[in-house]
Amino acid sequence: MPVLGMGGLFFRARDPDALGAWYRTHLNVGGGCVVDPADTPNEWIWQPRGGPMVFAPFKADSDYFAADKAFMLNFRVSDLDSLLDRLRAAGVAIITKPEWDDPVLGRFARIHDPEGNAIELWEQPDHRPTQGTDL
Repeated sequence: MPVLGMGGLFFRARDPDALGAWYRTHLNVGGGCVVDPADTPNEWIWQPRGGPMVFAPFKADSDYFAADKAFMLNFRVSDLDSLLDRLRAAGVAIITKPEWDDPVLGRFARIHDPEGNAIELWEQPDHRPTQGTDL
C-alpha cells in the first residue's frame, strides 16, 4: 500500500498566524514543534511521535462535534491531567464527561481553539498497543 500516513492537515482560519501561534503555545503542535528533544525543529514541520490514528468520516448530522464544522481534531497525549492543568491555567475551557472514558480506549477531554474548532485530547490506556500495531 503506497500511503504511509498523514503528511499534513490544512484548514482555513480567519487569522492563520494567531491560530498557529495558539496551537504552538498551548499544545506544542505546528511548524517548529518537536516531541523528542533530539529532533531538529523545522519551521514548516511538526515532528509528532508515531502511533495509532483514527481516520473516520462522520455522518453529516452527527452531534459528536459542532454541525457547522467540517472536522474535529484528535490529539494523542501523554499525562492528560498535567496538560489539562496547564490549559486551565491559561484560561482554556475544558470539557470532560465520565462516559467518554473507557478502560480499553482511554481517557478523553475536549477543548476548542480560538476559532471554535473542537479538539479532542486522547490519552491511551497503559495497555495501549505499541507503535505499528492495530488498535
